[in-house]
Amino acid sequence: MPAVADLLPMALLLFAIGGIAGVIAGLLGVGGGIILVPAFYYAFSGLGYGGPDLMQVCLATSLATIIVTSVRSVISHNRKGAVDWDILRTWAIGIAIGAAVGVFVVAQLRTPTLQVIFGSLALLVAFYLGLGRAEWRLGNEMPVGIMRAILSPVVGFFSVLMGIGGGSFGVPLMTLYGMPIHRAVATASGFGMVIAVPSVIGFVMTKVEGAPPYTFGAVNLPAFMIVIGTTYLTTPYGVKLAHSMDPKPLRRIFAVFLTVVAINMLGKAAGW
Repeated sequence: MPAVADLLPMALLLFAIGGIAGVIAGLLGVGGGIILVPAFYYAFSGLGYGGPDLMQVCLATSLATIIVTSVRSVISHNRKGAVDWDILRTWAIGIAIGAAVGVFVVAQLRTPTLQVIFGSLALLVAFYLGLGRAEWRLGNEMPVGIMRAILSPVVGFFSVLMGIGGGSFGVPLMTLYGMPIHRAVATASGFGMVIAVPSVIGFVMTKVEGAPPYTFGAVNLPAFMIVIGTTYLTTPYGVKLAHSMDPKPLRRIFAVFLTVVAINMLGKAAGW
């Protein structure tokens, strides 16, 4: 068991990480998980935990925090009338199915493979954040019927593989189909809850090796408790900023940061 003197600096770091993740979740609609997963990995590694299932713990703990962050974000956005409840309702079942399949797949994979998946998908997200244009379109309204049946599980599946809410894939998808960015961010915050709840249920029943102390299934309770406390407080500030400023310059800066994180994660998988 790590000494208190070793755990305290990491606890303080997790407080800061949670605060930043909450603001970004509300402001950019990419979800705090895209920060939390690598942050948890480096925090747990710094404490000496590097088992074959460490990335499972990072993904599962990130998704657990997203349950709280998503609820808080949806409530804040709904007060501004920005959530499209019809989209959220009709896409929820497919997203939840994709998330459940994602948990099954993650449970079969080990840390290096999950690092490659996270790093590769994070590069795609960074590309869209940094280079995506508002005028890009795949259609003028959200898909229905067979296209919705295909796309909704894809959103849930890939979100679980990265340990993130629905913002990183949901926001680009909705804006490509003509939804205004603020409404897309607000609605995607609800995707996070649909993804995280079934995923965490599955991860709690998952058995992992070499996990940090107080890990239940694949969810680390101390990291979860610390981060939800800070994200709960800071997410509304991100939402407020999202409705009062142009986030484009910040999105590009974050895209550069995310690219560095993704490359570093790929490097870790390659043993660099």
